[in-house]
Amino acid sequence: RGSRSITVTLNLPGHSDSYIAPLRRPVVTQTIASQKPYEAERDTASPNRNLAPVTTCLDERDRLMVGGCLLSDLAQRYGTPLYVLDEDTVRGTCRAYRDALKQHYPGPSLPIYASKANSSLLMSSIAASEGLGLDAVSAGELLTAFQGGMPGERMVLHGNNKNDEELLLAYNNNVTIVVDNQHDLERLAELVPAGGAPARLMLRFTPGIECHTHEYIQTGHLDSKFGFDPDLLESVLRQLVGKPWAKLTGLHAHIGSQIFELEPHRDLAAVMADALKLARSLGHPVEDLNVGGGLGIRYVASDDPPTIEQWVKVVADAVTAACRDRQLELPRLLCEPGRSLVATAGVTLYAVGSRKTIPGVRTYVAIDGGMSDNPRPITYQSLYTCCLADRPLAPAEETVNLVGKHCESGDVLLKDLPLPTTRSGDIVAVFATGAYNASMSSNYNRIPRPAAVVVQSGSSELVQKREQPDDLLRYDVLPERFRALP
Repeated sequence: RGSRSITVTLNLPGHSDSYIAPLRRPVVTQTIASQKPYEAERDTASPNRNLAPVTTCLDERDRLMVGGCLLSDLAQRYGTPLYVLDEDTVRGTCRAYRDALKQHYPGPSLPIYASKANSSLLMSSIAASEGLGLDAVSAGELLTAFQGGMPGERMVLHGNNKNDEELLLAYNNNVTIVVDNQHDLERLAELVPAGGAPARLMLRFTPGIECHTHEYIQTGHLDSKFGFDPDLLESVLRQLVGKPWAKLTGLHAHIGSQIFELEPHRDLAAVMADALKLARSLGHPVEDLNVGGGLGIRYVASDDPPTIEQWVKVVADAVTAACRDRQLELPRLLCEPGRSLVATAGVTLYAVGSRKTIPGVRTYVAIDGGMSDNPRPITYQSLYTCCLADRPLAPAEETVNLVGKHCESGDVLLKDLPLPTTRSGDIVAVFATGAYNASMSSNYNRIPRPAAVVVQSGSSELVQKREQPDDLLRYDVLPERFRALP
């Protein structure tokens, strides 16, 4: 917009953990409008360490832009709440994982997008075009990935309670099935047709490794609903020997989510290498070692996650060393980034509405969304960074609770948030909302889900239509006998 733009860094030390302001300009760069903004400051090598998408910049009037698009213009055009996804950030993160694996792991590798973070035709298409695989946990995620162009051969199906529809859909489309428990084995033994190709299986077990993360997203410790107990691993491997319906091609373990530590991943490599040695000694053609995902991102300025390359190097070196120590041929190394691949690419836009001031206590500023489009604060007590889209440099003048519109006292997006004085209609931009916002959204209070757009090089395209109130009645049925009641 205009012939020049100002570029700023949004992850500088010293900022409030929730509000980007006042932004002092340590570097002011004049760029031609046709060039990519934010080029000098953005961390393209590891977007998970940015607070905002890599294309974030200011226009000539100091208003926020992402992907070359003015955020307040997007709000005006598409309405609010609005999910905005920056294509350059997503593709850059895909390439960061892909390139780091090629650089640091001497064997074959494949990064797999954990689509539960944000399952959509768009994300499936981008992941497929960047050469990634994809993990799904339901028939809906499988179908979304297929329609988005992801080949079944690059996919895995997770889940601790898969139904027959999901198992057959995966089997018939050459998707590797991650066997989570005995129930999976029993159902597959019946579902795979006699004389048919064996199901490609990956055996998941709990490695007994705990990380410092929210208890709800710890999945590697023994007390977990996911995976076989490690004490049962040998008996399960023996159970699968010689089964004509099964071909065990991989092992899987996952230790949690939003992890900043690196040491647990070194521990995981040793545990998995022992399992790999055992499986191969029993004759299983195990080619894949899947270490899961879990790398954290920067939600607030105080967060300090490792870079993607640091994480990959630790994992790759640990797996290489563990296999060398056990004289094992290197497997194909798989990892499953979800949050760290898409979260930072997302921004959610809201419009300010009402306010309530309780003198000497608190001021509440309400937005037109909340827990139905971002349930993470009420579920995990998650923190975010935000600012006013058209006044990101304005100094804070008051401290407020930014609250949603839902009939729930806990519908608080950000507590004790320093903000400039807001007016009805102001657009609030909340960063790092690309993961687990749209995918965990709901219709609580019968509120329709937001629209979503993708932005790139000054263009925006709709990738998810906004639900309308009438849409919520589509599958609602009133039996005939109730129609005559007063």
